[in-house]
Amino acid sequence: MAASESGSGAAKRELVITRTFDAPRELVFKAWTEPERLARWWGPRGFTAPVCEVDARPGGAIRIHMRGPDGAVYPMTGVFHEIAEPERLVYTSVALEDEEGGPQLEVLTTVTFAEQNGATTLTLRAVVVKSTPAAAAALDGIEEGWNQSLDRLAATICEEETQ
Repeated sequence: MAASESGSGAAKRELVITRTFDAPRELVFKAWTEPERLARWWGPRGFTAPVCEVDARPGGAIRIHMRGPDGAVYPMTGVFHEIAEPERLVYTSVALEDEEGGPQLEVLTTVTFAEQNGATTLTLRAVVVKSTPAAAAALDGIEEGWNQSLDRLAATICEEETQ
């Protein structure tokens, strides 16, 4: 996660990952917005998404519970701000509740989908909006977690393309 300074002087953390998938962008976009598809790849290796609810429209909710290999469940909720099918989606997610139920981590995620010659270049930009010291471990693993998730997305798309 790269650090840069925002206008208020507070550290602003941002992650940008670009991947190219050998699939049309409509298919890649649907993998992000259709719950049954999203649940197949969301989360790092060894994780599952037993709860995956998506209302892909501005103001619509996203709710995903990731279950780790050890059985621990990591709930995430959020709200979509922008859906421009099949080009772009923007959502805010919150996770890691504290004792009072408040989120310890809030991230603004923008995903763009650009198609060229039947392949799709996906760019994911995640900006940390809020983070508490207790969320430090999660932030340390966010890049690796997203990379493993996108590896799983590539495998899922490949499976769909061969069916």
